[in-house]
Amino acid sequence: MGKDTVKDIQKHSISLYVSNKPGVLNRIALVFSRRGFNIDSLVVSEANEAGFSQMNIVATGEKETLDQILKQLNKLVDVIHAHDYSGEDIIEKELAMIKIDCQMEKKMEALQIGLAFKADPIDVTEETITFMVTGTTEKIDAFKLVYRAFGILEIVRTGKVLISRGKRKTAIN
Repeated sequence: MGKDTVKDIQKHSISLYVSNKPGVLNRIALVFSRRGFNIDSLVVSEANEAGFSQMNIVATGEKETLDQILKQLNKLVDVIHAHDYSGEDIIEKELAMIKIDCQMEKKMEALQIGLAFKADPIDVTEETITFMVTGTTEKIDAFKLVYRAFGILEIVRTGKVLISRGKRKTAIN
């Protein structure tokens, strides 16, 4: 493969500050779709100010294409600000609930491992334990890997949420 054909595909952490109106999410998703960018995770919540929402998107693709997407997003009427925080000093966390197959004789071992990850057992039955774990994507992936030996029955993840450090507002530069 020649040097010119190698693409720089990477994950990008994008924060958007948008008007909280019907159809905004659809218009934003279409911008990504038209450029062939995959959205890996999407978290939307109300912002501190009434009438606005904060969106956190993790998307995979080329940096040059993302730059074009950000320009298009910032031109949308309902987008107040869109910014790629990849490689910047921000706080990124994720939440996951992971249900494992766990018979009585393995409960103590499973709970002790969970304690090492600072995970909360949020539901314990005779045959299962459901943990809630928060942290970086790498921490949650490691948690998953360790519990694979028990048998993972179900996983629900939020996707990344991010916030800038210090007094700087996340979605408004």
